[in-house]
Amino acid sequence: MIELTITDDVAEVVLNAPERLNALGPDDLEELGDAYAEAERAGVRALVLRGEGRAFCAGRDISGVDPRDDDVLRYLHGRVEPVMRRIADFPAPTFAVAHGACLGVGLGLLIATDVVYVAESAKIGSPFKNLGATLDSGGHALFFERLGAHRTLDLIYSGRLMTGGEAVSLGLFSRALPDEDVLEAARAAARQAASGPTEAFVASKRLIASLRDDRVGFWRSMSDENRAQAALCDTADYREGFAAFQQKRTPSFTGRS
Repeated sequence: MIELTITDDVAEVVLNAPERLNALGPDDLEELGDAYAEAERAGVRALVLRGEGRAFCAGRDISGVDPRDDDVLRYLHGRVEPVMRRIADFPAPTFAVAHGACLGVGLGLLIATDVVYVAESAKIGSPFKNLGATLDSGGHALFFERLGAHRTLDLIYSGRLMTGGEAVSLGLFSRALPDEDVLEAARAAARQAASGPTEAFVASKRLIASLRDDRVGFWRSMSDENRAQAALCDTADYREGFAAFQQKRTPSFTGRS
């Protein structure tokens, strides 16, 4: 189901099961994690995640699942969470293209990605009331942090799906674009990031993760920034950036130490 291509330091990972709206089973998730691991070994400097067909990802593939025998904890904790962590910790900027249904595990993949470009017609929310289930894959944390308790529970109780434009206007994701433009916009952003100072970008990812996950305060975050900046002083890109500024030319970054 998962396809990986690498072109000029940019990886593109594609969910390619359009006949089931790219719904993910356990084996698909393992394959997805393997694709990110392969892209990391290749040393890419940016990555784009997208889905083929009418949807990004409709969530878990429950075709053939018997709820009486379903080990949902094994699926979510043992399969989904490790993949989300691998995506979040990827050592380069990551971008996702969200279109059509972006639900459940599909929403989780977007949450774990650095920058999400959303098609205006995308559908984002929590339709789980129809399954007698609850929102998963990090959805509660995302919605509560950005929307507050009342709007989050309104979405959960009603099952209403937001459009991509609405989700971006509420601060859930990065940018909303017309459906026909969103993929190329994400690819262009990834190419631009791949020409930048990769180690500096990764330092910012870690600082943001610390603010989000550890809830560090202002002064602790500033101290972490200071240490990150000091570490970057030893990189070739830092020296190149300074030299280019002083020589009034465009820097040429390599992404290496």
